[in-house]
Amino acid sequence: MPERKPAKPVGAITRGTTNPNRLRRMDRWLAGPQAWRLRSASDPLVVDLGYGASPVTAVELHNRLRLIRDDVEVLGVEIDPERVRAALPLERPGLRFVQGGFEIPVAGRRPVIVRAFNVLRQYGEDQYLAHWERVRARLAPDGLFVDGTCDEIGRRSTWVAVDAAGPVSLTISLRFGAFAVPSDVAERLPKALIHRNAPGERVFDYLQALNRAWLDAAPLSSFGMRQRWMSMCSALRAADWPILDGPSRWRLGEVTVAWDAVKPALGHQDP
Repeated sequence: MPERKPAKPVGAITRGTTNPNRLRRMDRWLAGPQAWRLRSASDPLVVDLGYGASPVTAVELHNRLRLIRDDVEVLGVEIDPERVRAALPLERPGLRFVQGGFEIPVAGRRPVIVRAFNVLRQYGEDQYLAHWERVRARLAPDGLFVDGTCDEIGRRSTWVAVDAAGPVSLTISLRFGAFAVPSDVAERLPKALIHRNAPGERVFDYLQALNRAWLDAAPLSSFGMRQRWMSMCSALRAADWPILDGPSRWRLGEVTVAWDAVKPALGHQDP
């Protein structure tokens, strides 16, 4: 029996603030280490969920991903019908806009990527897990849901990658010169972690370990922040933190750690 369509979109209208290039760090990650998902997909459908008052980030996502696969289809999904109407003039082959929410209105198709940036941040802490579950149930077999947050111009970004089996990793991506210590990104952690940056929580320990390694690498400052950041990442790996990426990503001001290293402590929501 086909899945029953909800009476109305699932979710709430967000503030919708956005800016050109705000999500470039996320796009770069999707077009880099995650590009294999798009290349191997039988249906190259990508959903930009909650793109905001301006469709600019959905347009940019299509521009970047069609360099990976020219038949990619990006579907911008917004719960606010006025935002959808405003975006329609920008539709083109491979880029469409529809009204919807976390139910993912794709008529039974299974997207290979669903991106929701600065969306769940505006929900209650008791709500994010249900939306994670709802989205990942709709993913393609090798699909990925990315729940992320960033500042207004994309200098400080974090995101959790969630696949069909559950959360996989946390990525921190910072512009060099836009922070004093890595934990400055704490206010941009995703909803699953932003209230967990406190003693006794794994994400707190992780951010403190980043800070210590960053300060220990201070003698490399004369060679530039990139070299200092790469030294920090190497030190964390040597200290047995489960760092999932390597120098090609570190040099961009990025580092990805396995979810188990930062997930909420027992007694909290633990997908």
